Amino acid sequence: MSDYLDVNRANWDARAEVHVGPGGYAVDEVVDPEWISGVVRFDQPLLGDLTGLDGVHLQCHIGTDTISLARLGAKMTGVDLSPGSLHQARRIAERAGIGVDYFESDVYNAPEALGGQRFDLVYTGIGALCWLPDIRLWAKTVAELLRPGGRLFVRDGHPVLNSLLPVTVGEVQPDSDQQEWLTGVGALTPALELPYWEQPEPMVWNDAVSYAGTEKVTSPESVEWNHAISQIVMAVLDAGLSLELLVEHDSVPWEALPGMMIQDETGEFRLKDRPERLPASFTLIARAAG
Repeated sequence: MSDYLDVNRANWDARAEVHVGPGGYAVDEVVDPEWISGVVRFDQPLLGDLTGLDGVHLQCHIGTDTISLARLGAKMTGVDLSPGSLHQARRIAERAGIGVDYFESDVYNAPEALGGQRFDLVYTGIGALCWLPDIRLWAKTVAELLRPGGRLFVRDGHPVLNSLLPVTVGEVQPDSDQQEWLTGVGALTPALELPYWEQPEPMVWNDAVSYAGTEKVTSPESVEWNHAISQIVMAVLDAGLSLELLVEHDSVPWEALPGMMIQDETGEFRLKDRPERLPASFTLIARAAG
């Protein structure tokens, strides 16, 4: 496991530098006391009242969502494996005048790094679970971090989305005479090309450009795993948590399928053509026994 941590740590250290620059996370806006990130604003209706809750944000990166949760009333702690990300997170929180405790740790070692603290809320934001090789161990870690009656809140990219690549249609689809809206020859369509279920071996990527920012990252290699919705849900249940909500959304806050998506006024991206065919993200809420 240490190899994947080293690779991803270097990757996220490099991304942190890019994400605070031009075209990145617009960190200058965070100093506005009314500012809430688009991700947390999307989550807010399902998050409910956070006033007075002790919360921990796993895989918090540079902390813009962590600060947003604090502005909604929670006392927040952020955890990330990347020291470069945490350096930026602390600078941003100081500029914003928000008190957040940040700890350097990978997810699985978070309970030890946090000294056995327990929380009312464990928050995992968008684009996080794909960096973890074992979803069952993640759920056990979450359960260890929650107080009795505490709540897990996850919104993440849907594993169906994570399985897709844009592919150009090369032949007329046999059913197009019955369903005339099927994608025509020469047009892009989402195709299931990547694993849907968690696999022992990861997918290794080498992407010179991140999803935000304009500069190239200096450590482009990363290591990822996908986890099926059934695997995520069963991991949560097997860890002793009670499932309260599972919602699938047709949008995600980055252009996951370049050339095929359109951005709305809230910053969410969905398919230009027939968005109803793609579960792009999901929200899951589960609770520890009281």
